Amino acid sequence: MLAAERAAAPNTLAAYEADLRSCADSLARCGETLADATTQGLRHWLADLAQDGQSRRTVARRLSCIRQFCLFQLREGLRADNPATSLDTPRPERTLPRFLSESEVLALLEACLPLSGASSAKWRRGLVARAALELLYASGLRISELLALPRQALGRDARMMMVRGKGGRQRLVPLSDSAREAAQALLQADAMLQSPYLFPGRVPTRAMTRQAFDRILHDVGLRAGLDPARLSPHVLRHSFATHLLAHGADLRALQVLLGHADIATTQIYTHVQTERLRQVVAEHHPLAAGAESATDAAEGGTAAKG
Repeated sequence: MLAAERAAAPNTLAAYEADLRSCADSLARCGETLADATTQGLRHWLADLAQDGQSRRTVARRLSCIRQFCLFQLREGLRADNPATSLDTPRPERTLPRFLSESEVLALLEACLPLSGASSAKWRRGLVARAALELLYASGLRISELLALPRQALGRDARMMMVRGKGGRQRLVPLSDSAREAAQALLQADAMLQSPYLFPGRVPTRAMTRQAFDRILHDVGLRAGLDPARLSPHVLRHSFATHLLAHGADLRALQVLLGHADIATTQIYTHVQTERLRQVVAEHHPLAAGAESATDAAEGGTAAKG
């Protein structure tokens, strides 16, 4: 159903399978199965997850999977009750997104340039790194969206690029001049591969894997003098959003660019706006302006009396 009706991505299907398997293993120890699970059995499973040290966010995601599974059973007439309705969702921890400073992003991009005298393999690896990081940072792409980009995704003079995101939803994202040039340089270098992907893997008919890209990002981070533990494709996506907001982007526009279905997801980035909002209020709020005018007038009056 998830694949046929909701067009769920392979990674989403794999995650659901892992969640169902985790629940099934726990239920088996209680003498139950997924088909006849009880509320008590599901509570025992949630307790197992907490005892294993899994975060509240992970527990909440896994519980969401089981809730959807039980609702599916109910709708299909496979059972007459829903044992997951009375289960409480753990409140997730409030964590701020990790992001890089603008200078750190620039250092990463500069570290992609291969050293003089580098082999052809290292030269191409640098082109891949540069094109990928430019696109991730300039367009806020998810790594799955980046690696799935076809060769025809961007034209030579294209200013926008069509991306297929979660749930098969499509959106237009902007292309910076440097990102387009980096991608075109990679396309020219890979012309003989005749791959359908912008970022081909070892087998040109397949896209590059996340693991292969993680190795490239790790090496670039070391060359840039950054701790690789701080780096991930999603950190670059967070950096894209954080820097846009810091420079005055609208939250609604950012939601569209990131492909978030709910603006509540986008609101995690508002932490960067605190100082900017304080300045806006001080400069434009009528009470703030009135207070400053009153202070100026009082100071002027005192000076006149003096």
